[in-house]
Amino acid sequence: MPGKPDPHRSGCPVSIALEVFGDRWSLLIVRDMMVRGFRTFKQFQESGEGIASNILTKRLRALEAAGIVTAETEKSDARRVNYRLTEKGIALAPALLELLIWGARHERTVAPCGVIDKMEANRQGILAEVRRRWEERDPTPLLPRFEDTGRKRAAARRRR
Repeated sequence: MPGKPDPHRSGCPVSIALEVFGDRWSLLIVRDMMVRGFRTFKQFQESGEGIASNILTKRLRALEAAGIVTAETEKSDARRVNYRLTEKGIALAPALLELLIWGARHERTVAPCGVIDKMEANRQGILAEVRRRWEERDPTPLLPRFEDTGRKRAAARRRR
């Protein structure tokens, strides 16, 4: 618009998207909402990623300001807030799915190969299920939490 300064450093869509997210925490929060069915501040904080509460607060506010999530007061307890992806937020599902598959294929992760193979072979089905769960407000996790059994075994050996 004439007379209004462009808030972005460049017109590149990748650059703008990275400006909106700011850091890895934002995508992990969106992942937890989309894949794990998380809705509350406490669930995000206990996700296992180690996010500090002040960072979580800042990222949730930024995601809300960007129109990616919305904060809804719980009907049964007005002191509680549940976070929900907006249409703009759920539209990130294809990108997150591709990041998940890419990370599992090219880096050492704890994601079971069989799970990744099924996701890779059925991208459209996975995305349809993510959307269905979002539309129906179904908080059932799409994927089980990937456990790092190697780290658990190493920690158990150290305790002995």
